[in-house]
Amino acid sequence: MQQQAGDTLLPRLVAGLGRPSGHGGAVEEPDFAGIFEVLPSPFMVLDADLRYVAVNRAYEEATLRSRQELLGRGLFEMFPNEGESGRRLRASFDSVFATGEPDTIAFIPYEIPRPEWQGGGMEQRYWSATHTPLKAADGSVRFVVQNTVDVTEIVRIKEAQSLPFRNVPGELALLKHAQDVEEAYQETVSEGEAFRRLFRQAPGMIAVLEGPEHVFTFVNDSYQRFVGGRDLVGRTVREALPEIADQGFLELLDAVYTRGETVSGEAMPITIQPHPDMAAVEAFIDFTYNPISNAEGAITGVFVQGSDRTEAVRASQHQRTLMDELNHRVKNTLATIQAMARQSFRDVGDLDEARYAFESRLLALSRAHNILAERRWESAPLTALLKEELGSFAEQRVRLDGPEILLSAKSAIALAIVLHELTSNARRYGALAGEAGVLAVQWSGEAQTSGQTLEVDWQEARGTDAPGAPVHLEPGYGVRVITRIIEGEFGGTLALDLRETGLICRFKIKLFEAGDIAV
Repeated sequence: MQQQAGDTLLPRLVAGLGRPSGHGGAVEEPDFAGIFEVLPSPFMVLDADLRYVAVNRAYEEATLRSRQELLGRGLFEMFPNEGESGRRLRASFDSVFATGEPDTIAFIPYEIPRPEWQGGGMEQRYWSATHTPLKAADGSVRFVVQNTVDVTEIVRIKEAQSLPFRNVPGELALLKHAQDVEEAYQETVSEGEAFRRLFRQAPGMIAVLEGPEHVFTFVNDSYQRFVGGRDLVGRTVREALPEIADQGFLELLDAVYTRGETVSGEAMPITIQPHPDMAAVEAFIDFTYNPISNAEGAITGVFVQGSDRTEAVRASQHQRTLMDELNHRVKNTLATIQAMARQSFRDVGDLDEARYAFESRLLALSRAHNILAERRWESAPLTALLKEELGSFAEQRVRLDGPEILLSAKSAIALAIVLHELTSNARRYGALAGEAGVLAVQWSGEAQTSGQTLEVDWQEARGTDAPGAPVHLEPGYGVRVITRIIEGEFGGTLALDLRETGLICRFKIKLFEAGDIAV
């Protein structure tokens, strides 16, 4: 059956090649199958799966295989080769099927299996091969015809004589020329593949656009990642990236193509939609558009280079925001220090005591700054502020109870001053003045639609060893600053209650830039 298929294939492939005589008389149609069979050079025909569909007698003799063994079988099944020669041969066939253009391998070493009747094993042979497409009516490639020239004997003569090719006439010189051509071709292919791989793996974005419509003919991996992995090659910029149509980039490409001038930009904003199901995002790019010219100097396309600067631009914007915020905070801090100094030294009776009060207030402010600095000025835990003020007292004397609340920088600074004034008063006149007094601080937080609120209950219980002076709240700056911060800055409510057992301070405030509450 295989023999019959091989015998009848060639007439079908070449049907219609015969032509009537130009003198009007009909001539006999040539027997193309017979011609194919008796050609002295090896020929074979492969289908798209690289299976044998026809071979001639010369091919059987060259490969030491009968057509009954070959027809219907795969080329690389019959003659396997996982090395460089196999790769080159397969690449040549792939090129012909993909492009519809012939391809030639001027010189290729390729081992073939030796039949058992010749001792078996593999035999090294050398070939020159031309691959020609046979196309269907619609232009697609149905088959590839290989014409093979076995140059093994010539190579062996050359090896045996060990003569320089320039002194050897005839077939050896022809073989040398074929080797030189193939080596030059493979070197060119290798260099082209190396440069293509280099461009594809380059960290910057690279693309090549062709023609006035800016058709993508090459894009590297970085460019493709930037646009969400879309298929670009063979499509125009407008088709492949429709979201950039109104952002000015197409006009710049037109200018480069028509005027031949290089155009570049730095940190240019671009709105890109990485995927049809995703929302468009803003990015920033550096880019350069260079014209591509042919040998005659005519512009044929545009070479695009670029880099994604989005993270750097956003980091710079964030840094500017932080600097502006830092400047604002420094001004506020200086104003706070100025107010503390003015109040601490107003109507001074004891200069040393006033200096001590001022320095302790500065230290409280500094400790709050340290807490915020450790968290990059993003937030400060309320418990951290309390422990900074009350950490020098034994745990059994200070009881803290409440959820963790993250305070914004502005809220933290203001509350740090309030807590310092309350602690300072407790240390001098209240529960912390002696060795047996107890301070209990409870708080709760609540997130509301209008913002987060904080409610604090500060209760002091003096011990029996407390100083003889009655419980009182030191008048002056301390009371004023607590009132001003709670009722003024926070817009909250404040209740101060002096009892025989100690001071009770309750306040409720709305926090600035509400943070998280961890119950």
